[in-house]
Amino acid sequence: MTDDAGNREVSRNHKVFMEGLYWWGIPTLFRCPYAETPDNSDIALVGVPHSTGNGTTERDQHLGPRAVRDISALGRRVHMKFEIDPWQSCRIHDLGDVPLPEGNNNERSIEHITEFYREIDAAGARPVSIGGDHSITGGILQALGGANSKLTGGEKASILHFDAHTDTFQHMEHFLGAKKSAAHWAAYLVREGHVDASRSVQVGIRGNPRTLNWLKPSYDLGYEVITMDRYEEIGQESCIDIIRNRIGDRPVYITFDLDCLDPTVAPGVANIEAGSTGFTVAQAIRLMHAVRGLNVIGGDVVCLMPTRDSPNRITSMVANAVMFEMVSLIADSQAKKP
Repeated sequence: MTDDAGNREVSRNHKVFMEGLYWWGIPTLFRCPYAETPDNSDIALVGVPHSTGNGTTERDQHLGPRAVRDISALGRRVHMKFEIDPWQSCRIHDLGDVPLPEGNNNERSIEHITEFYREIDAAGARPVSIGGDHSITGGILQALGGANSKLTGGEKASILHFDAHTDTFQHMEHFLGAKKSAAHWAAYLVREGHVDASRSVQVGIRGNPRTLNWLKPSYDLGYEVITMDRYEEIGQESCIDIIRNRIGDRPVYITFDLDCLDPTVAPGVANIEAGSTGFTVAQAIRLMHAVRGLNVIGGDVVCLMPTRDSPNRITSMVANAVMFEMVSLIADSQAKKP
């Protein structure tokens, strides 16, 4: 090896080492290469910096994607349980953030989100996204689920929905002015034919609500609801059975509101439920693994509030870990295709 070749090899080794340090280099999600289009991607990583769909808290959730990008090099790992290296087995690119030039207009922003994800769906890439408030899921699934979706083959999508709240507002037309809001998405997606509630599960619902009938809209729409009380009563394995039996062989999308986690685990979230115990990270990830081997078409992590996080940025790190599990579930399924 010539001196020049040897120097280049040393330089490459130095770069590989440095890429594991979150504070060095260009902070793409998981150190994945940036791509302007999804055409050559199996998995598309996307930031959705939107926060006008939830007016009940400080609107800092649009800062979530940048916060996770800043630390996500730490999360570029192999998956020991699945025995895969998703970064090697799949073509994974960071597509950047959804452009939201009308960010203060929730309805127009939801339209922009849907337009962005229609391109991802048309390319056959499976998106894993970081938000943003929970209204982004409505925009995403308007593109990924239903009659015109490539990823579902024109079927409605099933969803595995982790949350402390149901987000199935039906008794109010809008939520502080936002119609396709963080409180409405799980209802209108069903009514408009994008999601099949009869094959979907909402899990982790907890807290003392403002009305005694707060679960009725979810039941009326057809959702299976596993509250934290029910989870604790029947146990994790029974909940996993419910999830797998309910979803079956349907295309499934995972949406993960960080407030399903206990506040001690994820303090930097919107609409925090401090009065009742939420999931540990291990419990939530074990439930996510219920869809291992199923047709996972994508997922999102939402409601990160970086300005309310701990100084060590633990909630951003947890969000990153949940995204990694979604990437690994998709990569694991893709690797097993004939």
